[in-house]
Amino acid sequence: MLTVRNADVILIDPQTVAEGDLRIEEGVVTAGPPTTLDSPDSEELDAAGCVVTPGLVNAHHHLLQSAFRTLPGTRGVPMADWLPTMAAAYARARVDAELCAAAAAVGIAEGLLCGVTTVADHQLTWPAGLSAAASADLARAVAGSAARLGSRLVFVRGSARDDPQEAAASAEAVVQALVPGARGGVSDDGMLQVAVGPAGVHSDARETFELLGEVAARHGLRRRTQANEQVDVAIAAEKYGRRPIELLDEWGWLGPDVTLAHLCGVTPDEIARIAATGTTATHAPGCDLPMGWGIAPVAALRAAGIPVGLGTSGGGSNDAGHLLADARLAMQVAPLVGPPLAAAEVLEMSTSGSAAGLGRDDLGHLRPGAAGDLCVWDVSGVADAGVADPLAGLLWASPGRRPRHVVVAGRIVVRDYRLVNEPETDIVRSLRERMARAA
Repeated sequence: MLTVRNADVILIDPQTVAEGDLRIEEGVVTAGPPTTLDSPDSEELDAAGCVVTPGLVNAHHHLLQSAFRTLPGTRGVPMADWLPTMAAAYARARVDAELCAAAAAVGIAEGLLCGVTTVADHQLTWPAGLSAAASADLARAVAGSAARLGSRLVFVRGSARDDPQEAAASAEAVVQALVPGARGGVSDDGMLQVAVGPAGVHSDARETFELLGEVAARHGLRRRTQANEQVDVAIAAEKYGRRPIELLDEWGWLGPDVTLAHLCGVTPDEIARIAATGTTATHAPGCDLPMGWGIAPVAALRAAGIPVGLGTSGGGSNDAGHLLADARLAMQVAPLVGPPLAAAEVLEMSTSGSAAGLGRDDLGHLRPGAAGDLCVWDVSGVADAGVADPLAGLLWASPGRRPRHVVVAGRIVVRDYRLVNEPETDIVRSLRERMARAA
């Protein structure tokens, strides 16, 4: 049992704020008197002077890219130039399970230290001809990094120009390796989830979408893809004479189980179509804005009734996995493409909005029965002095803010700004050594 004591503010959900104590038993938030008094496993966290929020949910990451940050030729360039530059870097590094595990550990650790308790990893880079068994090994390696550090992981078997049959066989193997027999693709303890998703209509043909869709239908998996970035719109027009949303609709890839990342160049008619099908969205301003690839009209998406989550995307375009910093950026840039967004709205995107796109009603809030995932943010310092609304201050004040403590499933994984389960130095060394061997 874990009890968080004396919090100044507890954000239960977007409509509910409390103060005082919060208790987690057997990994979930509880109400009423404790059922396990004087348990030897009982722990307390003092949250005086702090704000407690649900754990942040990073709905769109590419963890492998944590090994490829600030590469020459990858900053502020058109996506048509960025993609082959990144592909060449992957080829030089010789992507394998060891590299994926090391890069994932870096990205997941960075996320935990920044308050991210669940990360969705859209794994798009698979060596050509990789067997289904080897695909399963790669997925296990990434999942192992998450388990070791104590993070929740959504592993998305993606595709970027992969052979459609190979991608489908690999996706099936990943399901059997990570969540065998789990309807909905979620492990019994909720720590691991599997989804599928091609990179987008710019890279994958209709057959890939259809075959991965069949895997999703067979196991009840969520489906995820990227839409309406620069290359996506241009190639769809050149190759099909159509726009991406129209193609996705025709190919059966709009619906309540689908989430679309980015959506920079989206029209009002397309927003209406996305809303009508129950499709959800993920905003990634920390990738799209600095690269010059566009800004999603988040206020318009939300006004249409589309649940919108938040993601960092990968280190190849956003060199940090700091979701709260990207939430701040989302507020700052929103007025460039529509009405401003309030801090409360963006906090909702970072928590329950992202969770909605994953089909996880146990995440992103702290109501009784919710997963015991939370962040304790110290707001007692000078950066928060004079702040009228401490929840809004989480985003507006103190850029680069990190949580003092982070809890996942009732277990403390960050204490006093440090990882609990593994030293940062070990994680960094593993990636550096693996990359050095590829040089």
